[in-house]
Amino acid sequence: MRDGLEDPPAELARPKLSYPFEASPAAGEAVDVAPGVKWLRMPLGGPLGFINVWAIREGEGWAIVDTGLGGVATRDAWRAAFQGPLEGRPVTRVFVTHMHPDHIGMAGWLTRKFGCQLWITRLEFVTCRSLALDTGREAPEVAVTFYRAAGWDEDAIDQYKAKFGGFGRGLHVLPDSFRRLNDGERIRIGDHEWEVVVGSGHSPEHASLWCRDLKLMISGDQVLPKISSNVSVFPTEPEADPLTDWLTSLKAIKARVPDDVLVLPAHNEPFHGLHARLDHLVAGHERGLARLVAELATPKRVVDVFHVLFRRPIGPELLGLATGESLAHLNCLLRRGLGRRERDADGIDWYSAAA
Repeated sequence: MRDGLEDPPAELARPKLSYPFEASPAAGEAVDVAPGVKWLRMPLGGPLGFINVWAIREGEGWAIVDTGLGGVATRDAWRAAFQGPLEGRPVTRVFVTHMHPDHIGMAGWLTRKFGCQLWITRLEFVTCRSLALDTGREAPEVAVTFYRAAGWDEDAIDQYKAKFGGFGRGLHVLPDSFRRLNDGERIRIGDHEWEVVVGSGHSPEHASLWCRDLKLMISGDQVLPKISSNVSVFPTEPEADPLTDWLTSLKAIKARVPDDVLVLPAHNEPFHGLHARLDHLVAGHERGLARLVAELATPKRVVDVFHVLFRRPIGPELLGLATGESLAHLNCLLRRGLGRRERDADGIDWYSAAA
């Protein structure tokens, strides 16, 4: 699971978003969301169930935005789509919002099948290739130290070691080259110009696509209507502050993209109400940070603060996700000067409110 456990724990009413489509596309089908823009869904395992992908008519073919998880089920779903709503027309380009396998997983298959190019930001491409190289490796000792410092017991460490290196299993072999997307760049896709809107926090250099003419924003995981995208700290960069990056990105999108767009998210359904949703996400995280400061009146390990940030119990299957997201909040407090961290003789980190 690559997206958030739930909305951030806020005592705020969920904003009243509007969802203009009565039905979502079934497998092998599509829904027209605007002239020349189709909404399709690709299957996923786990609670999310699916990912939304988008086809933009471009000449005699289709530009595809996001591709689904690598594997036979997604390949078969794409084949059904080409035989059905995509009318057997070729893919002209593949755009990927970011490097998570449910978004980039079939990019290699599509680009090779149709002899076209992958369009993606540089950091997303390079990070994806780096993580794919971990496939089959043993868990590095720095990662074991990282999770032990968070308070994991030996059973959890053993499970982590057993599962390490699984990222690349959700990818068809990546393309060997790409065309770089840059923030603010305007690209003509089909009959309209689309602007690249880069954010970070959920991933290094996430690219949304905004079309002024059609009043559409393909948001990827940057803005979702019903869940908050996962924002985590990982062993590769333990001092990172992705939550500050995330909050800064959300505020920048509000200042840049008009509220009248129809948001086309990677999960859940297309919706109106961008600015209200952005405000709700920012406020929810700020409430979570305030609750966390109060909890740190006495020293806590990372695993001791889950109940502050998540409403559901955290079992083994969600431990990594919850740990990364809790660390994102704790590192944000450290950056703001509101918290401090001390490592004990057993290598465990203890967090407390700043004096």
